[in-house]
Amino acid sequence: MGVQTWKSRRNLPFAHQIERACIPETKMLEESVDDWVLLQEQVSQCTACELHQTRSNTIFGTGNLYADWMIVGDAPNEEEELAGEPFVGASGHMLNQMLLAIGVTREQVFIVNVLKCRPPNDRDPKREEVASCEIFLLQQINKVKPKVILAVGRIAAQNLLGTKETIGHLREIEHQFEKANLPLVATFHPAYLLKSPLGKSKVWADLVRAKKIIDKQS
Repeated sequence: MGVQTWKSRRNLPFAHQIERACIPETKMLEESVDDWVLLQEQVSQCTACELHQTRSNTIFGTGNLYADWMIVGDAPNEEEELAGEPFVGASGHMLNQMLLAIGVTREQVFIVNVLKCRPPNDRDPKREEVASCEIFLLQQINKVKPKVILAVGRIAAQNLLGTKETIGHLREIEHQFEKANLPLVATFHPAYLLKSPLGKSKVWADLVRAKKIIDKQS
């Protein structure tokens, strides 16, 4: 699986979501798709950090381009790199169940990682790697214009908030992601729930907190 250059909106991982969106102006829709195609091409060709030397695929993100929820995970793992999509397999299924518990489907959110490339041996991202990728994440946030960011897992939460606080502490506080001027809620990673099912009640509380933020803006 090599570096891909996207030519058609049909090939986009989120193309089916665009077609479902109720946008009255066709021209507006086409311009939006063109912007996303260009950004995805930039990601696929990025050489800003050393990860481009070892990747076999970039993981751009997937979901609804007009979502109220932006789900931000940590770094892609081997399974995600093969699929070309964040949160697949058991963790992806658990994320879907987390969202469904509060009446939200995967098709209603936009999902990304703090990195677009998988670190070798699924190690934690380096600070400079996250910094190099941040420009793409900020552009995605700016295009989607979500009402809340849900930082899923320690790595995502710590990097977005610029802190070394534990996820257990961060999840108890409503934050502001200053670089995009958006509220941010942190919660445990689905992989954690697969090992510690008792944490589901805490994640439920976090999701309810995030949903309340969205409801206040509606």
